[in-house]
Amino acid sequence: MARPTIHDVAAAAGVSVATVSKAVNGRYGVAEATVDRVLRAVSDLGYESSLIASSMRSRKTGVIGVLVADFEPFSAEILKGVGTAMRGAGHDLLAYSGSLQADGEGWERRSLSRLSGTLVDGVIMVTPTVVNVAAEVPIVAVDPHTGPADLPTVEADSFGGAWQATSFLIELGHRRIGFIAGRADLRSSIARDAGYRKALADGGLMFDPSLVGSGRYRQDAVREVAREMLSRPDRPTAVFAANDLSAIEIMRVAAELGIDVPHDLSVVGFDDVPEATQASPALTTVRQPMQRLGETAAGMLLQLMRGEQLKATRVRLPTRLVRRGTTAPPAV
Repeated sequence: MARPTIHDVAAAAGVSVATVSKAVNGRYGVAEATVDRVLRAVSDLGYESSLIASSMRSRKTGVIGVLVADFEPFSAEILKGVGTAMRGAGHDLLAYSGSLQADGEGWERRSLSRLSGTLVDGVIMVTPTVVNVAAEVPIVAVDPHTGPADLPTVEADSFGGAWQATSFLIELGHRRIGFIAGRADLRSSIARDAGYRKALADGGLMFDPSLVGSGRYRQDAVREVAREMLSRPDRPTAVFAANDLSAIEIMRVAAELGIDVPHDLSVVGFDDVPEATQASPALTTVRQPMQRLGETAAGMLLQLMRGEQLKATRVRLPTRLVRRGTTAPPAV
């Protein structure tokens, strides 16, 4: 026999599909007698095998959702941390990639409307474009947008990490240090730009806007900016990139132009994703505790789901420089 559907339940109960959805999710606007009729239809038809029906009595699904714009190395590490925190917590993990279009905003709202109240008991959003969304379940944001933050957030010390990276290059003797920035709508990207500028000022170097380009964490944009920057007769002797994948792309462009890393060009990234150690040479980078970001966000979410008050709604974790093979003093 075919598996019962929500349409079968609606027909048996003599109500609309929308009313069935409201009834099984405990939403406002359905009379108690109607809810009872829907639940009887669910039971009679054997619809309780579905996730919605099995959770309707407790109003819980036992699932935590993690919304990401894309399954790239940063979000993958966050997911590992969330998974670690969820072990033994009695919840399953659902990773969901939102319908994000290039440079678009609002994918979180669309994704949350599909998941909250039906599939998940709580949500972690990774690098969201908006952090003032409303939902029927608790939400925590990781590495949030620059706008008003109405949600609890977790992020790394991007300013301090960028300052460490740039200061290290100055200590090596570099005076022309380029910077390829990330997404301008993320607080972390803005903080990395600020940390780069502060380190230059602290090192007695003038900020040169011609040594800064926007890669937006996109391979094509990074490649274009890097090629232009490294093809100049007065090219920088070192480049700090806002994330590791951008730094690795800079290394590829340098190799195509016959520029040796690190003899002719030092390169520093940010994140310390697994690809950083796999690069040749291995990438000097700023390590942000990505898995710990995921663990921390998950811990905060579990507290909210238990109805507990958070000690802090804005959490910032430390970063540190990891020295590897892509940095050296400038060639004489």
